Amino acid sequence: MKLPRIKKRRDFLRAAQRGKRAARPGMVVQALPGTGAPLRLGFTVTKKVGNAVVRNRTKRRLREAARLVLGTAPPEGWDVVLIGRDETRARPFTQLQGDLRGALRQAGVLPGSAGPLP
Repeated sequence: MKLPRIKKRRDFLRAAQRGKRAARPGMVVQALPGTGAPLRLGFTVTKKVGNAVVRNRTKRRLREAARLVLGTAPPEGWDVVLIGRDETRARPFTQLQGDLRGALRQAGVLPGSAGPLP
């Protein structure tokens, strides 16, 4: 299932300024609640991570992890931005999925613990 995407800069900035933030070794998640629409995802990787090939590979890994974690029943009313890090492309994929689940729980997107995870 293909999830709706965030593509406009102002939506990325809104999530960064007003959203909840959760960092993990494999990624950073910014989640903005209360949009009233279906869940939308945005993906970004800075130039510090590498050249265009490396950044695109990093985004592909994040997209696939998001599809597997959120694809079956995505929660309504959230804008979620996933920010790739240097560790994203080298991290084992199962750990990357675990990072995403933990960060989404910490930000309150997924049910479970709303506090920091050990």
